[in-house]
Amino acid sequence: MKQYPVHRAAALKPKPDPDTLVFGKVFTDHMFLMDYTAGQGWHDGRIVPYGPIPLEPSAMVFHYAQEVFEGMKAYRAPDGGVQLFRPMENVKRINSSCQRMCIPQLPEEDALAAIEQLVQVEADWVPSKPGTSLYIRPFIIATTPSLGVHAAHNYIFCIIACPVGAYYAAGINPVRIYVESEDVRAVKGGTGYTKCGGNYAASIRAGERAEENGYAQVLWLDGVHRKYIEEVGSMNVMFKIDGKIVTPALTGSVLPGITRKSCLELLHSWNLPVEERLISAQELFDAADSGKLEEAWGTGTAAVISPIGEMGWEDRHITVCGGQIGPLSKNLYDTLTGIQWGNLPDPFGWVVKVV
Repeated sequence: MKQYPVHRAAALKPKPDPDTLVFGKVFTDHMFLMDYTAGQGWHDGRIVPYGPIPLEPSAMVFHYAQEVFEGMKAYRAPDGGVQLFRPMENVKRINSSCQRMCIPQLPEEDALAAIEQLVQVEADWVPSKPGTSLYIRPFIIATTPSLGVHAAHNYIFCIIACPVGAYYAAGINPVRIYVESEDVRAVKGGTGYTKCGGNYAASIRAGERAEENGYAQVLWLDGVHRKYIEEVGSMNVMFKIDGKIVTPALTGSVLPGITRKSCLELLHSWNLPVEERLISAQELFDAADSGKLEEAWGTGTAAVISPIGEMGWEDRHITVCGGQIGPLSKNLYDTLTGIQWGNLPDPFGWVVKVV
């Protein structure tokens, strides 16, 4: 596997207290950088001390939002080693995002090598307290200094990392979500299936409105019919209805989540009936009224499984699974986290050991 030059930081930062880790606030000593120049391709990959990236005020990322990113984690295994969970899936997805955003795709093996080597360099930053991990943020930004609306000719691929605490430090508490009927996150043919900042910027207003009304997340509807469920907050979503697991189909406006994919593969391996299809808010709330909605949960890198205990839509309000985490949700959470942290066998070959 490719090895990049490492320029060590002159002084190392003190490691934060694992009991008080806050997501995305403290970053490791080093970061990975690689440049793209039209006609030359991706070049000069290197690991350097974490610090500012100098950019022209006219850099195209500031004006036309040509950028993509990923989110993944490194986990401390019981034997003290460090491992990643399906990292090539993240590499493939960032390249899918690149294709939509007219950004040059990364050589997959080189990008994976960059992620693994940075984690190796920063292995001491991977916390060992149960539930904690090292969050990894690869991203690409357009750096060409130009105000013309066209694809840039220069880019930076960067990877930064930060230790994060347990998502459920006080135990898993099901969340309250609200079906958003005014704002739209994405439409088919747009960028909804990519991880680009614009999708998240478009979600902030609805998220703030939901929070003001006592809800933790927004349940998004499709942007055309305004009736079919797509995602919940920054996660994919699944429902158990009358014994079947139903999740919105990937129609082009839904992010193809890696945790979503892993859940589906687990469910199939357990011989449980799974449907990937359109599901309307009306169908979902009617199922709840008839007692057929058994469980609901979100899936994503941060929480892995986020059980949904209550849902609101217009003037309707329902409680799911008595406001508690359901047995299937818990089994998915226990299995996935068990594989990620190395406490359970990995029959799927999802784990990649790096230290």
